[in-house]
Amino acid sequence: MDVPIIETQNLGHAYGSIVALHHVDLTVPAGRTGLVGANGAGKTTLIKILLGILKQTTGTATVFGLDTQHDKLAIRSRVGYMPESDCLPLDQSASDFLIYAAGLAGLPPKAARQRASDVLTLVGLDEERFRYLGDFSTGMKQRTKLAQAIVHDPELILLDEPTAGLDPAGREEMLLLISRLGGFGIDVIVSSHVLSDIERTCDWVVMLDGGRVLRSGPLETLIDVGTVEVELLGDRDPVIARLRDAGAIVGGDGTALHVTWTDGDPYNLVRDVLADTGGGIRRLGPRTTSLEDVFLSRDGAER
Repeated sequence: MDVPIIETQNLGHAYGSIVALHHVDLTVPAGRTGLVGANGAGKTTLIKILLGILKQTTGTATVFGLDTQHDKLAIRSRVGYMPESDCLPLDQSASDFLIYAAGLAGLPPKAARQRASDVLTLVGLDEERFRYLGDFSTGMKQRTKLAQAIVHDPELILLDEPTAGLDPAGREEMLLLISRLGGFGIDVIVSSHVLSDIERTCDWVVMLDGGRVLRSGPLETLIDVGTVEVELLGDRDPVIARLRDAGAIVGGDGTALHVTWTDGDPYNLVRDVLADTGGGIRRLGPRTTSLEDVFLSRDGAER
């Protein structure tokens, strides 16, 4: 694993009697990380603790090794934040707002204007830069919020529901922008309840449910891409027995078998077993488990 950008130990937070986070232990590496879970899972609470906006009830959290409670300014100078809420000043133009945001980050006026122009071009708002934000569509507002999150050239950006309220075309544009950020050397944490968006943009996944960590790890280890699905003709029992004798894990329902084999290529194993047993086959292909399958299973233990 790369040097972690975020670490938490026994992290918890409560709003009065409502506990939002329960003893969260996380180690998040550099790259693009998806923070997934249903609404109310604790995603926004965790982000606000990482930014120092909220003070945790228990435990510790660090960003780049900096304590979120004692090193707030140092963290915020290296981090960008795109909030979920509609918080833009509607009586300002996109250009004026980005120049102001760049100035808050410490850029001198000339550099702030150039940086604002560059970032608005990057997010596809170069032709609308002088329009008032109050006249922007939802998609344009989301891109503006993304622009202000990266205008000060941060090392890490936290995106809270970046595709919220977008139509299919706007969602596609936003996902492409998020994917491009990694190419600029920016680490990204995307908070979303849309699991397919995370599958498209992220390499690491943290899955929350009810303020607890269900899973945490590389996307490729959370979704099963190494299982073969095979539909047989005739008697299945001899085939299943031979597969299991070879060390394969065999599951599935009444119409198809799911065969996982870690000692080699599962396709070759199925082929050889069918040849030996004289079994027939109607269909053979890969079986991929989605993040939605993993989340809905809620079989719990963090990986």
